[in-house]
Amino acid sequence: MANSILNTLFKRSSLLTRLIVINVAVWLVVSIALVVCFLFKVDTHGIQEWLAMSSNFTELGHHPWTVITYMFVHFNVWHILFNVLWLWWMGRIFVAFFRPKQLGGLYFLGGLGGAALFLLACNTLPVFADSYFSLVGASASVMAIAVGIAVYAPNFEIGILFFGRIKIKWLAIVMVVIDIVSIYGLSYEGHIAELGAGHIAHLGGALTGVAWAIAMRHGHDLTAGPNRLLDWFVSLFKRHEHTKRSRMGTPIKGGASTTFHYHPDVSDDKATTSGDEARLDEILGKLKQSGYDALSDEEKEFLFSASRKR
Repeated sequence: MANSILNTLFKRSSLLTRLIVINVAVWLVVSIALVVCFLFKVDTHGIQEWLAMSSNFTELGHHPWTVITYMFVHFNVWHILFNVLWLWWMGRIFVAFFRPKQLGGLYFLGGLGGAALFLLACNTLPVFADSYFSLVGASASVMAIAVGIAVYAPNFEIGILFFGRIKIKWLAIVMVVIDIVSIYGLSYEGHIAELGAGHIAHLGGALTGVAWAIAMRHGHDLTAGPNRLLDWFVSLFKRHEHTKRSRMGTPIKGGASTTFHYHPDVSDDKATTSGDEARLDEILGKLKQSGYDALSDEEKEFLFSASRKR
């Protein structure tokens, strides 16, 4: 019963909320596992190997899924707290301009961009020679979202405590400068190389955000490919459910014996258009009464599609 309720709440939540829930859930599970390993004196290196992305190509070849899992893994409470807060803040601004699905696509693109620059730097720069590091955290993904929206809408204003309202482009510039300086300046001896590699990954996410924003300005959505891949992956889990559904004019096996026949004609097109108009009026009424955040992902998608058609 509880699982069913949680599953329903998760499905009805926004994509931004789902990303945050996944990050927090993974952190909780990993943290509990680390505590258990500590109490029973079990080596925790295996957990890191299975979830964190290694800069060693050989080890990465043995655990290729870590290119994705590292984006959701945090080993430090301050790390997860900072990333979740930034994701929530930047994500809410992002969905004010674009569809929630594009937010998810850019999250993954930013993570992949951060991973690519991390691997390139760790395997080519002299400071990282003869050393291997592990990469975890959603920072590259969040940087892609923040910098992407800042490049696309640089003059959009946000409110910051003690500073008042500033243009988002200045916030993005400060974030990038901090990461550049932190490659060396905010590190400390013994961890300088590893911390520097992590900040380089953040810059990889930022560059991905820049590329995405420039492409969007020219009418090309770079998140379309990743989203199609994600849709295909999700469909694998729904395939069994789809086989139980009736095809057009065929009842579900084991269900009622009634057979329905569908014959499209002109009246159907009119009915569909009329239904779409009614649906749009309903969503606009909800938007006026409760605001954009009160809309579900499906309602936001419908509103976006309707606005594009018009």
